Amino acid sequence: MVSSNDISSDSSVPRTPAGAIPPELRAEIERAGYYPDLVVDSLATALVHEEVLAFVVHHEATFDRDELRRHATVLAITPTRLVMQHTDEHPADEMYNTPYASSVTEAVRLATIDTVIITRIVTDPAAYQPDALPSEVMLTVGWGAVRRMELEPANCGDPSCEADHGFSGSVSADDLALRFSSAADGADSVQRALSFASFLANATGAGATPPRG
Repeated sequence: MVSSNDISSDSSVPRTPAGAIPPELRAEIERAGYYPDLVVDSLATALVHEEVLAFVVHHEATFDRDELRRHATVLAITPTRLVMQHTDEHPADEMYNTPYASSVTEAVRLATIDTVIITRIVTDPAAYQPDALPSEVMLTVGWGAVRRMELEPANCGDPSCEADHGFSGSVSADDLALRFSSAADGADSVQRALSFASFLANATGAGATPPRG
């Protein structure tokens, strides 16, 4: 066993070198154009020695007051884990006198994922054709780390009743949510998101073994 004191100096600690990341994944990260070398190195640290079976890259720009903020998220499925890498950029502050980026990775065992929600947004649904690409896809993944509670006043169904019936609501897992839009991200990104979501749903099914990529 390698102790935490030995990690910095022991070259036997397994780690996926940046060059071992699949060329297709590296190309997608570079195409996003968001600090690609930082994203690749951060992802490689979390992947350790595992093979990447499926992946998707999400790049988003948002406005924070008058400032444009960019974010990038990479999701990768290995035979045992869902690896998530998220990079944010930040303006200079009291700690750093120049703009900086934070790059965070999280790895979740596939066996612990209990929710994979795939939401499709389709315009003009009456004209929908089989296998047509939706306008938007929302991927929501839950493994119990974050729970969202939605409450609303309960009622008895009598519109004239003024009694207090308390509240009713629901609790759902909402650890990760990504939105892919044809208008903002392109049709190819929506298709890749659908393919990834289907792969993840299959990999986390009861007793499932992730298929080889």
